[in-house]
Amino acid sequence: MADRRAADDPVRIGLLGRGTVGGAFVKLLEDRAPAVGSATAAKVEISGVLTTSEGDFEEILAGSDVIVELMGGVTTAREHVLAALRAGKPVITANKQLLAQYGAELFAAADEAGVQLRFEAAVAGVVPVIRVVQESFSAVEFNKVFGIVNGTTNFILSEMASTGASYEDVLARAQELGYAEADPTDDVNGADAAAKMAILARLAFHTAVDFEQVPFEGIESVQPDDLAYAKELGLSLKLLGVAERFENGITVRVFPCFLYPGHPLSPIEGPFNAVMVEAPEITEVTMSGPGAGGLQTAAAVLGDLVTVISGDAPVHRAENDLPILSDVESSFYLHLEVADVPGVLAQVAKMLSDSGISVKSVVQKGIGNDARLVMVVHRCPESRFMEAVEEIAGLDSLRSSPRFIRVIEEVFV
Repeated sequence: MADRRAADDPVRIGLLGRGTVGGAFVKLLEDRAPAVGSATAAKVEISGVLTTSEGDFEEILAGSDVIVELMGGVTTAREHVLAALRAGKPVITANKQLLAQYGAELFAAADEAGVQLRFEAAVAGVVPVIRVVQESFSAVEFNKVFGIVNGTTNFILSEMASTGASYEDVLARAQELGYAEADPTDDVNGADAAAKMAILARLAFHTAVDFEQVPFEGIESVQPDDLAYAKELGLSLKLLGVAERFENGITVRVFPCFLYPGHPLSPIEGPFNAVMVEAPEITEVTMSGPGAGGLQTAAAVLGDLVTVISGDAPVHRAENDLPILSDVESSFYLHLEVADVPGVLAQVAKMLSDSGISVKSVVQKGIGNDARLVMVVHRCPESRFMEAVEEIAGLDSLRSSPRFIRVIEEVFV
């Protein structure tokens, strides 16, 4: 791109969308123009803005050197981004759903045109995980990429754990503070994190992963007593995205999960994101920072702009075709409400044992005529655990449906 520009020509930026992030980007670009100039030896200017009430896309495309897509949505954004790439214009986007659903098409268009498609702001806010995976460790074969990639859910779970309040009460508080949208569905049900993990898995494993291939679970059913008992067991609860490589394929999933205190993600609280990458060559690297916010997202977009202006960066190619596995091993927390009668714990333990599942720890408390059994079981195939839970659910002594949450047993020293 630098070769195309005369020394005094400004880099013209076509901005699609001027909402919270788009407005913050315009302001940040104005404030940081000298720093951008110092880093790139170029002047920058907004040459056109497209919103629902202003601008014409074709004119903006013709009059720009770089397209910055911050409009959100998928259908129109896909049309505009593809048109820009096919016209030979680099594109910067913060649109995670666009990449998760149409990544293969977009990356192929960028590759064919020989232009950059940058998207640091699409995952984990200002945490530079895309740059680290795609560039810093581009020659590394990752075993695992996982982390807290949704600040809304991390805030909710942190507040539930510290205050004992219900999910509904803390969600309302998160909305008041601006950490949760008026419609928080995609955050709390895990869909937002699943889109981000599809992107990370594609980059880390160089294989095509679409949003539809990422199973996800949310935090809506988490109860305050789950967190209270977790404290007794020395655990903390996070909504995790996990992409992992095995000998016979990969898994990419999102689920609420308990962590032990020695885990690097355990102390991450509030609306923060953190991502870990693991590989034999690097052991593990953890990155953390604010996961959301207009200014923070705009800062990541500005970083991509500097990269685009400065020169070439890797174009992602899905060179592998790794199968996506559906059944892996996990450890689980199991919560049972039962009648307080002799032999119930022994009966549950036998059902687990008969399924080849061993119990790591148990907490039992009486509540009037009833009792609570809370246990953590060691790693086992998830399908086997689900079958055992289904059998336990048929016990006459059970007062309500079993609740379970995955547990990461891995401890880092």
